[in-house]
Amino acid sequence: MATLYPGNVPTMAQPSDAAGPVIRTIQLSDLHDALRCGWEDFKAVPSHAIILCVIYPVLGLVLARVVMGYSVLPLLFPLAAGFALVGPFAALGLYELSSRRERHEPASAWDAMEVVRSPSFGAMLGLGTLLLALFVTWVATAQAIYVAAFGYEGVTGLSDLMTRVLTTDQGRWLVVVGCGTGFLFALAALCLSVVSFPLMLDRHAGAFEAMSTSLRVVARNPVPMATWGLIVSVLLARGTIPAFLGLAVVVPLLGHATWHLYRKVIVSEPGAHPMPPAPHRPRKPAADFPANLFPWRKRTDL
Repeated sequence: MATLYPGNVPTMAQPSDAAGPVIRTIQLSDLHDALRCGWEDFKAVPSHAIILCVIYPVLGLVLARVVMGYSVLPLLFPLAAGFALVGPFAALGLYELSSRRERHEPASAWDAMEVVRSPSFGAMLGLGTLLLALFVTWVATAQAIYVAAFGYEGVTGLSDLMTRVLTTDQGRWLVVVGCGTGFLFALAALCLSVVSFPLMLDRHAGAFEAMSTSLRVVARNPVPMATWGLIVSVLLARGTIPAFLGLAVVVPLLGHATWHLYRKVIVSEPGAHPMPPAPHRPRKPAADFPANLFPWRKRTDL
């Protein structure tokens, strides 16, 4: 029989069993609360979040330039949409910052790098590699769909591409099939990773346990999770509009909010404790050399 801790399992929580962490049933209002808490985290450590996420607008601008330069403009939208597939892994540092603020500990850019010390960091890399493979497969699939619609003939510019997509039967077929296929990829990523990385960071779970827990979360909360996926998609799309620069705000917001969503949907485990911070090592001035090579010799005089 599973052991239940008094006061730990709310009335709407799934009973604890060997399948994994206890899952709550949440409401749409909980999504709003998660976003609000995520915004508070972002306001508290905005410089750190922007530093962590600067790769997003930079990568977006580079991708845009490469696409324009090599006449593969039709891939620009699939590449931008693919951010949603790898975003959960890229936000690892943001989860660490939210976790530290939750514990009332100092949060800095360097503290975000403490995630690499997690015993589950290897599992995080494994799941991140899986999401990257999903991203590559999506881009290849999007390219195949475009070729099926228009062949291998290139486009002369953005206006030519928009004319093809919006005014021809092939273009309308491309929109329907492409968006439908992209939805399936996004759904797969959501089901596998909606709480996976926070769970691995918080409880040092393995990749399989984390993915199975995410699947259980989606199965128990289909409407809130579908709404969350829609929110993520809309915000990421809005973030890409001003030359991808909006992602510098959208990505940290979603990263912090994902941590708080995890806290709402997974019942806290009393016996689970996060990793302690690295011990402080005071700087030793060069004037103490070579005495500082012998730490057992301590000064007793003042």
